[in-house]
Amino acid sequence: MGRRRFLLTMVAVGALLAGCAGGTGAEKSPQPALPPATGSPGPADPVALLGNWTLAGVADEPHGILRLAPDRIQLFGRCGILVGSWRADAGGLFVAGMFGSSGPEGGPRCTNTEPNPQWLQRVTSYRLEGDTPMLLDADGALVARLRPGATPTPGPYLAASEVAPPEITDEVRRQFAPAAALPATLTPAAGDRLVGRWVPVSGPRRAYVEFKADGEWRGSDGCNGQAGRWVVGSGGALLATTGPSTLIGCDGVPVGAWLASSWRAGLAGETLVLLDARSKETGRLRRAD
Repeated sequence: MGRRRFLLTMVAVGALLAGCAGGTGAEKSPQPALPPATGSPGPADPVALLGNWTLAGVADEPHGILRLAPDRIQLFGRCGILVGSWRADAGGLFVAGMFGSSGPEGGPRCTNTEPNPQWLQRVTSYRLEGDTPMLLDADGALVARLRPGATPTPGPYLAASEVAPPEITDEVRRQFAPAAALPATLTPAAGDRLVGRWVPVSGPRRAYVEFKADGEWRGSDGCNGQAGRWVVGSGGALLATTGPSTLIGCDGVPVGAWLASSWRAGLAGETLVLLDARSKETGRLRRAD
């Protein structure tokens, strides 16, 4: 995540997604609302989210540990170890999506083949209270507290370095530094303006991105299906995660990489312009016909 292009690709998607997650249908939380129009109030420093945390306030994970490293998110919980990607910014936005698992299954309650926990899908922002990050939903309600000092067990599936507290270097701080403002020539793209199907301005018509109102996006580079989570904020802030993709070779458009490297989104008339942290264009899309 951060300032680099982040697109995880795997050939055997079915094998990756075979890990358990989310619980039974009866335990699902309500679908999240439309991504919020602004970030949460109060101090927001995404670097402060890096670490190993004990989850508090999440009924589905009474003993869960959340590890936030610069390049991944890991949940050590009742369904083994879930792995995914996450992003956060200095405006208080937060988005994460699990797409795989490792380790033994967590028992009979872990029967859902979708690895993205419902409680995590609800999180769209964060706030810091001292050394305790608070993960919040679209209405600003508390979803989880992250208490410091957790110690995940590596076991036979992960090396000790993969569960140690992440090192915070100058490069990491640069990766999470505030993004450049949206150019004045563009109109900030609000969530309700983004929902729907978009295609690249140029390139194969098979490529597309569909932003859904529940915070999920799906798309294709023209050959390979892709998906992730998204959230928008004030000033055109846009954060999106990506999950695994197939590896069919073709002359496509890397829409997943566009989203994963974008920090701002603005509208030039009816054209959606995606921008990286330095306000350089990553891609242009238009509404699908």
